Amino acid sequence: MWYIGLDVHWRTSSVCILDGNGNRVKQETIKGSWQKLLGYFKKLPRPFVVCYEASCGYGHLYDQLRKMARRVVVAHPGQLRLIFRSKRKNDRIDAERLAKLLYLGEVPPVYVPSLEVRSWRQMIEYRRRLIDKRTRCKNGIRTLLRSFGIEQPRGLWARKRRSWLQSLSLPTAWAAVQRDLLVEELDQFDGQVDRITCALDQMGRNHPGVIVLQTIPGVGPRTSEAVVAYIDDPERFERNRQVGSYFGLVPCQDSSASVNRLGHITKEGPATPRKFLVEASWQVIRRCPVARAQFDRIAAGKPDRRKVALIATAHWLLRCMHSMLRTGEVWRHVA
Repeated sequence: MWYIGLDVHWRTSSVCILDGNGNRVKQETIKGSWQKLLGYFKKLPRPFVVCYEASCGYGHLYDQLRKMARRVVVAHPGQLRLIFRSKRKNDRIDAERLAKLLYLGEVPPVYVPSLEVRSWRQMIEYRRRLIDKRTRCKNGIRTLLRSFGIEQPRGLWARKRRSWLQSLSLPTAWAAVQRDLLVEELDQFDGQVDRITCALDQMGRNHPGVIVLQTIPGVGPRTSEAVVAYIDDPERFERNRQVGSYFGLVPCQDSSASVNRLGHITKEGPATPRKFLVEASWQVIRRCPVARAQFDRIAAGKPDRRKVALIATAHWLLRCMHSMLRTGEVWRHVA
């Protein structure tokens, strides 16, 4: 059995190979694209196991290497940096360290979803980026109008208001050109958001997990699909509380002896579903008595505790979602 550590980049990759006794057999640099790297692995004698860090495109490389290797382990980059704190760092050293961790069985792994789930996640992230771009475009229009002291009517972004905005007389020709370009961008982003939303809705209507989570009062399709896509397999979490840590909704902790300090949430893991969960928590608090009681208990009537209570409610809601995905049960609460 060979243990292979791989520090992979798009145009060059370093490979370190250890034998069954942990001795270095070979270390070299492969110059070229990933196709050349995969061709190198095809020529290696079997069996072997491979380890590399998660980065852009790690899922595709995982799928291709799994066809040749007995086992492929994708390492968590952040946890690797905690293990190896060294001032001497290069690709060859990183590849050797990965091979040694693989040999010792101490690699901090990451979960690699299927190609379908990875594409689903990319669609969710792409829609969020489109929303952000559209928001910046709207803010640009607001800034332009306010710079000339023009009062904005209610419902400015409705379709029927676009004609008012386009026919608006502005003091300078440059401002009119800027207004026209911003309106064109806004129309373009609206069309793109509608298109990707339709595709995501079609996916959600056929997914049982998304349907189950939407039975929670105040939880819509965007929050449901994001949570389902990033949890993927509920059984990969041994305990229900681990899902909160994965989404970064647990507080930082500094504990020693009798001192236990809790700080802000870690914000590790995917940011998009965490953002959707916090936004959905406000609606769940308004519509669900159990969530309201949870929020009020933590807030304790103090205004400065409301944000803490909101995050705690989002964490509680996420654990409920995880349990629902594991059992397939719809939402139910006891008043």
